[in-house]
Amino acid sequence: MTSELVRLQPQALQLDQNPAAVYLASLGSEVSRRTMLGALQVIAGLLSGGRTDWAGIDWASLRFQHVAAIRAKLADTYSAATANKMLSALRGVLKAAYQLGQLPAEEYHRAADIDGVRGDTVLAGRGLAKGELAALMAACENDASPAGIRDAAILALAYTGGLRRSEIAALTLASYEPETGRLLVHGKRNKYRYVYLVNGAAAAMDDWLAVRGSEPGALFLAINKGGHIRPGVGITSQAILNLCQKRGAQAGLQAFSPHDLRRTFISDLLGVGVDIATVAKLAGHASVQTTARYDRRPEEAKRQAVELLHIPYHRRKPVIQDKTRE
Repeated sequence: MTSELVRLQPQALQLDQNPAAVYLASLGSEVSRRTMLGALQVIAGLLSGGRTDWAGIDWASLRFQHVAAIRAKLADTYSAATANKMLSALRGVLKAAYQLGQLPAEEYHRAADIDGVRGDTVLAGRGLAKGELAALMAACENDASPAGIRDAAILALAYTGGLRRSEIAALTLASYEPETGRLLVHGKRNKYRYVYLVNGAAAAMDDWLAVRGSEPGALFLAINKGGHIRPGVGITSQAILNLCQKRGAQAGLQAFSPHDLRRTFISDLLGVGVDIATVAKLAGHASVQTTARYDRRPEEAKRQAVELLHIPYHRRKPVIQDKTRE
């Protein structure tokens, strides 16, 4: 975009003085760092015409006109949600440059005060129906191995607690209080929150704990191909995605992700009248606007409205060819 923003020797700038590196280090989880690093790579490509990566950009030289040009290009290329996520990463780098004393306050505020990209987006993922949740539990219950017991507890927790898969993988035995059903969750941006396991979810967790044992460490442990628990080895985020795919296939469901269980958790709570502020706290959202994006009730209301209309069309009877004339 402009050659003066590209460093000829990016190695000369120490990481603790690189605004992008400082910003990435401030993020609370590895998942967030990977996501925002990808965003900065895209922006670096736009700024340099593809000649360098994030480490080769002189971020402190960015001004309002550069950010405005980036915003315009992102708005033309990506969905509003994706473009705004990338702009959020850019604002974070600009703030780090300001805090490092590399970007004057006036220039920082001008550059960071750029409007977000507006636009409606189609709801991502899907919600699971009650029958699908029951089918998932049945698939786990039909597996008498430790994996069946563990997977039932994980799926129950993903739905009734609304946890992200990275949050589930990070849980330890000390995170859970069996007496109260309270679970301490370490969420994004190093924030903590409590969620509560009740009825069937609490029963599934109790069954898993009886199999897992009382050794300190990860709450959910890895299980080898032979069906044996691997003591001290916690389950990974990828393994949680894999078990959703496996149990979903066993239950005969359409494909779904762990985050779809989180979407269902939020939408179902809103559907039964829980106020959005409480749902936001349970989900670990910083604002209710984020929570509102998970609400599928308006779409259901549209479908019910259209069902009030009627087209007087009658299905035709299938035509059976007379093969004797062929």
